[in-house]
Amino acid sequence: MLQINTTMYFLLINSIKNATLFGSNRLLIYMSKLQLGEFEEIVLLTVGILHGNAYGVSIKDEIENRTGRGVVVGALQVTLRRLEKKGFLKSKHGDTDTTRGGRPKLYFTLTAYGKKALDHSRQIRDGLWKSLPETVLKLS
Repeated sequence: MLQINTTMYFLLINSIKNATLFGSNRLLIYMSKLQLGEFEEIVLLTVGILHGNAYGVSIKDEIENRTGRGVVVGALQVTLRRLEKKGFLKSKHGDTDTTRGGRPKLYFTLTAYGKKALDHSRQIRDGLWKSLPETVLKLS
């Protein structure tokens, strides 16, 4: 997997903004990096909703309450780490908690890059919804 340092990231972003260094294929590669799976999108949205109070259990509970779907803790933890590695989330340790055996909670926040991924996902979904023919929309 390609590791991008801060300097490379800013060069990449500025190049895309200026559209001077990349052809359409490279821009498509960049856009594909923003694509999210359904569960990834739900997790990012939930972290945004819980802004400032997003840690494992609160994220799990919020997803279950809003979607009516059960969430496996292990799947959530793997997804949170993957989204953090992609740069969509950042984490920080909270204060230690005696009820947790002295272990601190790990809080997650949405990054600007994560918000950009959500915007990209929303644009795709909105475009698909707007493209549905009336006959399909009237199905019951």
